[in-house]
Amino acid sequence: MSKKVISVFTAFLFMLILCSFVSPFSSNEKIEGNKIERKIVYNKNKHAIILSWGAFGTSGNYIITRGGSRLATDFVSVGSTSKLSFTDNKPNTDKYENYYKVTRNNITIVISLENQIFGDNMYFYDRKHEKAETARNDINSQFGAIGLGGANGEWTTKRQAYYFKPNVNGQTYDVGGSGSASSAEANSIELGFYSHIGGLGKVPSDVKLGAIFTRPHLSGGANATCTFWRSVENVEVMRDFSWTVSQSTSARRLSIDGTSKYISDIGSTNFWGSGGFIADTHYTSTRPNWGGQQQWYTRNTVFPSGSGTMGGSYNMVWQGCVNPPQADDVNSPVATTPIIKEKPFLFIDSDGEYKVFVPAWQKDRIGTSWTSKDMGQGKVQDLLAQWYVTKEGDTDVEINAALKAGKNIFFTPGHYALNAPIQVNRKDAILLGAGIASVTLEPTDKNTWGCIYADDKDGIVIAGLLMDSFNSTTYQVRIGNEGANADHSLDPILLTDITCRVGGVQSKNIQIQTAMQINSNNVVGDHFWLWRADHGSQKGGDLRWVRDRCKNGLIVTGKDVTLYALFVEHFQEYEVLWLGERGRTFFFQNEPPYDAPNQSAWSSQGGKVNGYAAFKVANSVKEHHTIGMGSYAVFTGTDGNVNKKNGFEIPNSPDVKLEKMCITRFAGSGNILNVINSTGGSTATGAKRVAVYNNGEGIQPFDEEFTLPNRESYPSYISMEK
Repeated sequence: MSKKVISVFTAFLFMLILCSFVSPFSSNEKIEGNKIERKIVYNKNKHAIILSWGAFGTSGNYIITRGGSRLATDFVSVGSTSKLSFTDNKPNTDKYENYYKVTRNNITIVISLENQIFGDNMYFYDRKHEKAETARNDINSQFGAIGLGGANGEWTTKRQAYYFKPNVNGQTYDVGGSGSASSAEANSIELGFYSHIGGLGKVPSDVKLGAIFTRPHLSGGANATCTFWRSVENVEVMRDFSWTVSQSTSARRLSIDGTSKYISDIGSTNFWGSGGFIADTHYTSTRPNWGGQQQWYTRNTVFPSGSGTMGGSYNMVWQGCVNPPQADDVNSPVATTPIIKEKPFLFIDSDGEYKVFVPAWQKDRIGTSWTSKDMGQGKVQDLLAQWYVTKEGDTDVEINAALKAGKNIFFTPGHYALNAPIQVNRKDAILLGAGIASVTLEPTDKNTWGCIYADDKDGIVIAGLLMDSFNSTTYQVRIGNEGANADHSLDPILLTDITCRVGGVQSKNIQIQTAMQINSNNVVGDHFWLWRADHGSQKGGDLRWVRDRCKNGLIVTGKDVTLYALFVEHFQEYEVLWLGERGRTFFFQNEPPYDAPNQSAWSSQGGKVNGYAAFKVANSVKEHHTIGMGSYAVFTGTDGNVNKKNGFEIPNSPDVKLEKMCITRFAGSGNILNVINSTGGSTATGAKRVAVYNNGEGIQPFDEEFTLPNRESYPSYISMEK
């Protein structure tokens, strides 16, 4: 055979082999989402997969190809049919590593077990079947395509979570790169509004990413004061972690190997932020820098040894950390975390099945809950057997029915509109959102109660949910009925990564009495942002004062309630009102309402006192302790003559103590006139601090009666029906 014949044969053979593979990115292929009915059934006994779908296209057979993941490079032809079903008798060994494209007339639908279980807003990546750059390119394309980076991203209803399967054979998801995560050369993953990154391994090092960047969008390019609503969990960041964020952002269970900074290095001015929260994290090589952040709460985190400053302007709390900064005016290290249970998370177990790890309660903890080889203390629950997995469009009827049937609830990313509240009415029930900002619960006109109502039961966990209100309600979240008195000390209630949002997005006037009320005893809160919106998709200013009404951000009547990382802003009366005994708060951040039109509209204690304290411990309380408190004056929507007398108010009592308080003014003409109980000085002459106030000589607030939500005090338009 001549060389020419051999070369022609070789070329033909190569083309034949090439045609057996189908690119996942065909230029003339239109990928359809959930518009066309899809179904997939796995037959475990036969190890076969049966596909079925609704008709589409006009003529010809349906062509079926299979890849190991949604964006796999190894899609191959497995057959064709004129019918609306197909059986694959030789699928890949792992049932979740079978993604099918069904194509007809240049229209393609994708069918997989993961999509069927988790819906269209959860995206899975598998390095075993994909190139290193695939996940990064896919996430960043969404960041640009659906506006997750700019101001409009703040109010989108889109929700998404990006989950990474464990690396195999030493592979990583790092595409390589250099320099700061903000630079093009770093090849970073950019995480935008309402987005979540989660590792599906048992420990963070099972999923290795390169660099992560959150891009600020406000003036000057580096102003992160509105970089909200995003989260990352259970991964290792190998290069640069540039987490430039503010409130309602959660970083948990991380291993950070390279540099890390919490203010972006892009732009020219306004290098500042108003964040944030990090917990259960190990920095392996360098000490991070929070320079430019107004405040930050860091819990149970390990830092390399060193004495250099790690930044921050007003209020930095470091709890249960290894090698934290030394104590000074700004930094408040707290030796241990007295009681904590980490947030549950989704992972893939050794048997290849999806599970949820529910960590155990721990007391007086220092450092992380995990090691490089051990996921930590806790219980493993089978997702398909023990959980109901919601999808966007599910209603309160389906969710409450699943709870009553004994299922826990895994909320996939979505925008959930409710006609009635979610009723958590059994012990140890869990509500878990796939990312802190990935689930929005919105009452409709028929729901006059709120978003979540939890009974006074042991062991309830509510995690990773954002609550909105498009309708007037009494609460957004209520934990325990009025007068709840059960002892939950052996199995406390956990609330973690919770956002309550009043205003900002709705088009009509609303009235809410309090965003969250905790009536139960022995509740642990781990990171809240309770926010009456100071800006939004509608005009603000004085009009917001009457359009978006909410008296209190948080009311605590329960005993032995412990809160970590409490952010509460812009409510119209006492932003935190504490009535229960033996309460503890570690880190508190606040801005008063911007939009009080005049002093007479915003006066407390029967009109005797200008404004309302941000954190109010009632005179009836005998024992309370809070550490690390900041309240910052921004009175911009006013007549220019609105002030607040006290940042904080407590009884002069031997066992009531507040530590490390700070007030200052950011904008506007009004001031906070005293730090606490008429002492400590005014923001008119700069930032003021009080190290400790305990049974001090300041003026104790007037005794007053507090109007709390109850059946007699609900507004006339609220009809209370459980």
